Amino acid sequence: MASRLIAFLPLVAQLAAAQSSGTFDFLTYNVAGLPAFLSDNGVPGDKGTNANTIGSKLAERAYDVVHLQEDFNYHAYIYATDNHPHRTPTTGGVPFGSGLNTVANYPWSTFSQVKWDRCYINEADCLTPKGFSFMRMQIAEGVEVDLYNLHADAGSAQGDISARRAGVEQLLAYISSNSAGRPVIIGGDTNDRWTNSGLSINLLTDAGFVDPWVELIKGGNTPVPGSPANGCPRIAPNNDCEVVDKVFYRSGDSISLSAMNWNYESTFFVQPDGSELSDHNPILVEFAYSSA
Repeated sequence: MASRLIAFLPLVAQLAAAQSSGTFDFLTYNVAGLPAFLSDNGVPGDKGTNANTIGSKLAERAYDVVHLQEDFNYHAYIYATDNHPHRTPTTGGVPFGSGLNTVANYPWSTFSQVKWDRCYINEADCLTPKGFSFMRMQIAEGVEVDLYNLHADAGSAQGDISARRAGVEQLLAYISSNSAGRPVIIGGDTNDRWTNSGLSINLLTDAGFVDPWVELIKGGNTPVPGSPANGCPRIAPNNDCEVVDKVFYRSGDSISLSAMNWNYESTFFVQPDGSELSDHNPILVEFAYSSA
């Protein structure tokens, strides 16, 4: 019996090692859910129908984790056709809700929503409780990743720039208090680009976060602030152009994260006639995790 147990122990060790590593995908998408009477976002078609299509496409690809922004007044249309087993409840439409929601194949144990301390009215940012959400998601047995979903202050006036920077500082302070030593993924609409002269997302990389677009698509070469912007159209033709929607990540003390692939999912999230579903490009990142 003892010899059988000894022979079995290496197999147990192999199984444990196999369970400590794996991959998952992460999508972030601003779904342009402002009520139609306020803004059509320049997107053709009926907003309810478009939201239905977004939900069905989320279900078709079965993305592991999806962060949504501007999920305001057409939230129910998305959830009607999506089938992810874990979904955050809406905080309401404009002007009551944050527009931040997450659907996932994995459960989470902690969830909170935080409003920005500072906003600037230039782009109507103060009319909704924009901010960020926080959740601790169990990706696998014994593997937890802290996820943050954000929608930053919009606009290019100095008040907007200052409010965005204050928001990133607020987010980093929250992460320091709640996610110290833990693996973290931040995704959402930063309303910022690396080419912006009034940059704020650099605070994230200064704090140790990695932009996988810079890492994987730009070969580690961050665009220079103030340089000519290479913006994307509504349906990005390639991954080289830049949008305000971003993903950042870092490893934790016991769990290591690495970005394996980065892609615009824009050609998939289209209407039957090929038109865009939102005025933002959805971003998909494939992550690998392992015990550090």
